[in-house]
Amino acid sequence: MTSQPVVVAVVVTYNRRELLQTTLAGIASGTRVPDAVVVVDNASTDGTAEFLRDYQGPVTTDVVTLNTNVGGAGGFVVGMERALLDHGAHHVWIMDDDTEPQPNALREALDVSLAYQQETGQAPAFIASRVVWTDGRDHPMNRMRPRMGASEEARSTAARLGATQIRSASFVSVLIRADEIREHGLPIADYFIWNDDLEFTARVSRRGTALTTNASVANHHTKVFGDAGADPGPRFYYEVRNKIWVYTRSNALAPWEKVLFTGASLRNWTRTIAASPNRKVLLAGLFKGLRHSLRAPRSNAQVLDGVYALRNVQEPVR
Repeated sequence: MTSQPVVVAVVVTYNRRELLQTTLAGIASGTRVPDAVVVVDNASTDGTAEFLRDYQGPVTTDVVTLNTNVGGAGGFVVGMERALLDHGAHHVWIMDDDTEPQPNALREALDVSLAYQQETGQAPAFIASRVVWTDGRDHPMNRMRPRMGASEEARSTAARLGATQIRSASFVSVLIRADEIREHGLPIADYFIWNDDLEFTARVSRRGTALTTNASVANHHTKVFGDAGADPGPRFYYEVRNKIWVYTRSNALAPWEKVLFTGASLRNWTRTIAASPNRKVLLAGLFKGLRHSLRAPRSNAQVLDGVYALRNVQEPVR
């Protein structure tokens, strides 16, 4: 690696042109900007394609326009592979189109990654930004809990650098080492939305180190302040199906973690359904998700067939 690692940002967008503008402006205004930005347009119909065609930012922008919406999961598979193969990324900085990285977000993440490697001799798998809502409060949808079972030495080392060891993170400003993607594979495209980030980040951090630092901040421009249980409507189907896939079809979590996470999910689903004015919709999503979770996720090549030709299919290490 060179003294200045190559960083490629990957942004996945679908029908949120105005929010995408904010995301790209946030990236471009950073005290450290990436060497390139890969924008994956999931077949938007709101003028996003026209905006991207005319967009001229200060960072090299590589636009990939898909002919079908393959969700955030499929979009990140495409964008991350592009970042590695076409742009020679050492780090891939990923985010949704409702993310607004603050000026020091990338620089601080890189600084913490380098400092941790210098102190321990081990490069962290990824660095996640602190995620806040539009009013500056920590966003409950992106809350990262300290890693259970981390040693006192590991916790102290991270704390000295202004960081915390974590187990997983959402795809809202996460800086991932390219070598981790090569070793553990890409996300799983068949998740479409929700929990693809949980599965991927938990997979790469299971035997490695993952950190979050408050010095790196990103705003998450969701419509409401809440987590995935804030009356998700028909999308509850993906929450149920994908969580069960994580617990039964992936090696991302240790057996004891699967037990704890399953119990927490059952409790959260019960609360979500009980509090919803659309219980019929959520119950339909619950039973459909349970039914469809019985089959394994399709391979990335199958999901993206006819949409995007993967040139180096890095299937997840299961």
